[in-house]
Order: sequence, then structure tokens, then C-alpha cells
Amino acid sequence: MTAKVAALYVERGGPYFDMPDVDPWDKKRDARLYAGPMPVVAHPPCGPWGRLRHLYRGTEHDCAPAAIAAVQEWGGVVEHPAQSLLWGVLGLPKPGEFRDVFGGYSVEVCQCDWGHPARKRTWLYIVGAHVPSMPPSREPTHWISGGRGRQGKKAKTTPVPPGIKVCSAQQRRRTPPAFARWLVDLAASAIVRKESP
Repeated sequence: MTAKVAALYVERGGPYFDMPDVDPWDKKRDARLYAGPMPVVAHPPCGPWGRLRHLYRGTEHDCAPAAIAAVQEWGGVVEHPAQSLLWGVLGLPKPGEFRDVFGGYSVEVCQCDWGHPARKRTWLYIVGAHVPSMPPSREPTHWISGGRGRQGKKAKTTPVPPGIKVCSAQQRRRTPPAFARWLVDLAASAIVRKESP
């Protein structure tokens, strides 16, 4: 099967590498160089933009703006944590707001509904495609971060409910295979804005 969607900023060994209709771009391929013509699913590093940015030590600040530019050029979807600073910095419409000049709009989903152990509230910026039907809502078994009433810095975070485990860093990063498939199908329905030269 020929690839129909480019998956940008994805980890080798993740769900996108097993999909025959996807052209995966991992760190080695450098997704900032993507020049079309397929619509994209982009998972740019959230470190500099998310709630846990105080823990970020990388140098990939330009990946997320490049992912937004790729989606605005070729259609598709960018996935980032809910409340990502990227939306404010680039003037993207937040969930519930009107479309931007690219026809882009945002929705909030919970990755738990596709099998992630935590709720993992996520914003999707979408250009040229319509959101397909959502799966049924599920309850999380894990929490992304937080404290259990300890004093100090952790006391300011949302407390972890009793009986709920805290996700490891690896669990936080993982994209559920069902969510990856849903995003690919969403991106594949995008109207490509520009043909390659």
C-alpha cells in the first residue's frame, strides 16, 4: 500500500511504523525538513510548550512551529498537550473558538478514550479535515503527574486520586495505537492545500 499520510516527529518502534499507509518521520529523518505533498499527523516535542516544561532540557523549540506550518501547508493534524503554550504564541484558535485564516480549528480529546492509561487531555489543531466519530469515554487507571498531599512544590499540583497510579515518563509519551490510527484516518481525509512542484 502506498503511504497516504506523513507522521512527523514520531518515535521509531511506535505505532506509526507498523502502518503501511503512513510515511513515518522519526528524529533521524528530521521532520522539520518535510516538504509535502501528503497531509500530516504531527507529534512535535511538547517539552518547551506543555505543563511540564520546567522539566524540559532539550533544544527542539522550533519543531512545534514547523509542525504547525506543515499542517497549514498540507492539511492534517498536530497533537499537543491541552493548554499548550504553542496556541497562544502562534495565535492558533483554542477549542471552541472560530477557525483561523487557514481554516484551522482545535478540539480537545482525552487519549484515555483510545486506551491510554491516563486521561491525557490533548489539543488537536486540524486543517482541511473533519473530526471523525469519537470512541466511548473511558475512565483512567493512571495519572499524568501530581502529588498525594505532600508538602512543598508537589502540594500545588492536582492531587492524585486514591487508588490511581502515576504514569512513568515513558507511559506519558506513548500514543495509543488506536489513537494513532484515528489521527491517520483524520489526516487522510484532509484536502491537500498545495500540490508538490
